[in-house]
Parts: sequence; C-alpha cells; structure tokens
Amino acid sequence: MKPLDYYLLFVAAPVVLVLALIEGIVLSLRQKYDWRAFGVSAFDLVSRIAVNLLLPLSIATPLVRWAYMHRLTTIQLNTGLSILLLFIGQEFCYYWYHRAAHRVRWFWSTHAVHHSPNDLNLSAAVRIGILSKLTGTAVFFTPLIWLGFDIRTVFSVLTLNLLYQFWIHATWIPKLGWLEGILNTPSAHRVHHAANTEYLDANFGGVLLVFDRMFGTYVAEREDLPCRYGLVQPVTSYNPLKIELAQWFSLLRDLAKARSPRAFFGYLLMPPGWVPDGAGNTTAELKAREQGQAQEQTQKQGQAQTLFPSARN
Repeated sequence: MKPLDYYLLFVAAPVVLVLALIEGIVLSLRQKYDWRAFGVSAFDLVSRIAVNLLLPLSIATPLVRWAYMHRLTTIQLNTGLSILLLFIGQEFCYYWYHRAAHRVRWFWSTHAVHHSPNDLNLSAAVRIGILSKLTGTAVFFTPLIWLGFDIRTVFSVLTLNLLYQFWIHATWIPKLGWLEGILNTPSAHRVHHAANTEYLDANFGGVLLVFDRMFGTYVAEREDLPCRYGLVQPVTSYNPLKIELAQWFSLLRDLAKARSPRAFFGYLLMPPGWVPDGAGNTTAELKAREQGQAQEQTQKQGQAQTLFPSARN
C-alpha cells in the first residue's frame, strides 16, 4: 500500500466522516436532519474503500498505461511553472470529466449516486458511488500522463482536488464575495447540486470555476430561487444497494429495448433523459419546455390585459 493510500484510509476518510458527523449533530439541534441518508453515505464511503482495495485496476488502465509508455517527455515537479501547469491541467481535465459525468449517461449512472441525497450537507460529499472505477473515468486524466506527468502524481492531485471539495457541500456557509465565480465555493456548489431546471448542468469545476466561465456553464446562486437538492426525480429509498445500482439497471433496461444502433449508443452516450424519438427529459429539453411554458404564460397575461385593460389599474 502506497503512502497516499495509507493517508486516505487511516487519516482522510476518518476525518471527513467525523466532520460530517459533527455537522449532523449540530444541524440536528437546529432542524430536522436525515440520519438515514447519513448512513447511506457512510455505507458508500466504506464500500468504495473496500472496492478500491480489492479492485486496484479500472477499465481505463490499458489506456493509462499506453499514455505513459508513449509520453511526450518527463516533467519533474521541481519548478513553480511545472506545478502550476499540473494544477491548471488537472482543473481542465476535471472540468471535462465532471461535465461528461452529467451529460454522458454511461458516466452519469455512477455519478448520479453523488447527487441522490435530497439534502445537501457534508455527508453528501462522501457519497460518490462504489462503481466509479468500472466506468473508466480515469480516461479523462490520461492527457496529463501523455504530456509527461507521473501517473501517481496525477491521481494524487486528483485526490487533493476531491478533498478540497468536501467543505463546499455545506449549506450554512454564505457567499464568499469576490471569490464567487473564481473558486468553487459552497454557493456555487449548491447550484451544482440543485435539481431546479434553471440550475441543472452548471458549475463543473473542481477548485476553480475558470473553465465554467470560459465554456458558459457558470451559474450563480439566486436569492429568489432557493435550491432544491437531489435528482430531478427524487430518490425516496434508503436502500444503499438500490441507490448505488438504480441508474445502472435503468440503463440496462433501455439498452435491452433498443431496436437500432442509434438507439443503443444513444442510450449509452447521450445525456440522461435522452430517448430516440426526441421527446425525452434531457436538461436541454427540460429547459426548452419550461421556457416555452413561461412564454405561453406571458402571452396569456398580455392577452388578458388587452381584453380587460382595467385590470392593470
């Protein structure tokens, strides 16, 4: 076991779980706290550690090895420039991984576990999904290895990125002024976890939100639009296995009923909610329908004011 593995297993994991527990105790003194959801998250954390120990490889391992064997050079982290390059490169790769985790159903089938809690708190941060290695998400970080960064260093920095994101799952931390829109803050991450149509598929950055600003996925939290957490179709079960596997079973059912290669690969690679006939519930379709309903309501109000002008007085 590598030093980082020891640190994650015997230091980081217990610390984040204890901090989530302390937050739960404090919050439960002020409001209703979902301890059953806390239990599901704790199950996810322990099970994921066990899976990672028993299954050290992922389906992306062959590509990771190929990238290492054909790396352009070897980059040593012995200068400030090389460290900065790794940090920015990691953020760039993480942004596209996280965006794909929401917009490619194969990756969403595991990432949805992280978004399944109906309350946002520190315990939700440790609910990541026990099958993440089987989806091959490591593929998004192979460009850094191909450029010349050490494999262990790349994934160690990814681990630090994820540890940073632990604290931003708190709902009791207010907006942080000028840092909003630059760093990934609790406010920005509340938007990311919200199921409101206006907030869907936003704020994918890890530590920074620079690439969200660059690629048009940054959305600020609005005072007039409180966040509703969880999935678009809320999860009501507390069965941890059902929560972990529900999206996968749904995907398998859709793949089984596919009647064409387009439908099969569409179910696999298109956004969650996609259907072959185009009348699905993807984020784009949900937003388009909601915008259409808002426009229709505005038109009706305009017609009413035209027919009954006295109603404006």
